[in-house]
Amino acid sequence: MNVRKLTPAIGAEISGLDLSTRPDKTSADKIYEALMQHQVVFFRDQNISAENHLSLALSFGEPQLANPLYPRHPASDNIMILRSGADNPPDTGGWHTDITYHQNPPFACLLVAREVPDCGGDTLWLSLTKAWETLPGGIKSEIEELSAVHDMGDFRNNFTEGQSDAGALIDAHQTFGSAIHPLVKTHPVSGRKLLYINESFTQQIIGMRATESNRMLDYLYRHIEQPENQVRFHWTPGAMAIWDNRCTSHYATADYLPHSREMHRITIINDARCPGG
Repeated sequence: MNVRKLTPAIGAEISGLDLSTRPDKTSADKIYEALMQHQVVFFRDQNISAENHLSLALSFGEPQLANPLYPRHPASDNIMILRSGADNPPDTGGWHTDITYHQNPPFACLLVAREVPDCGGDTLWLSLTKAWETLPGGIKSEIEELSAVHDMGDFRNNFTEGQSDAGALIDAHQTFGSAIHPLVKTHPVSGRKLLYINESFTQQIIGMRATESNRMLDYLYRHIEQPENQVRFHWTPGAMAIWDNRCTSHYATADYLPHSREMHRITIINDARCPGG
């Protein structure tokens, strides 16, 4: 097993490991260690069945039932199918950390490429720890004790398009909920501080008027999204990404339309190696 660092801030590619069978504990621990160090890890040319995908996920923690807004794989209710094309464009865009509108967002995700376009369709990840570490000291002091409201953001479109009233949206807010998170968190394993906001789901900094909050969040988003905080991955069939959702955001580019792209994803609720984390 070889781990090759991709950028100074985030990302590594792992080779020399066959994921078509469940890794033994030593290999799974090494993958986990690489994930904690690099925040997102990639594998290429893997012949992974749905059963392999789920088996690998189970070595890290408890898989979540797939989001009901998306199709589920016939082999497992834990595998979400993300298929986009000319007749089914992506329904989300922008940088986001998954499900921060829940009070306890998931630990990690495993994403496998099943069908990819000839070109385009890359995914980018950024390091929220690097973003915090490179903030000016004055801004750190100003925001370190603040919190923000998160809600379902772009998913509002699923409950408002074609509607003449807000009934479905109100019901969706009851189902999906909202959450309050500190702007600055500490990673439970690495101990590094991180800037915990994302432009898809973070709505307002508590204690600020909307205009003040918007100005501050816009500044922070522009800082977070600098290329120096990012890694970009070009998908090939059978490639897999595993990312730590506690300290990263990601952006799936939709530049491949009208061509198709299909990805299979499992979300892991908890970190089995870090109870409570």
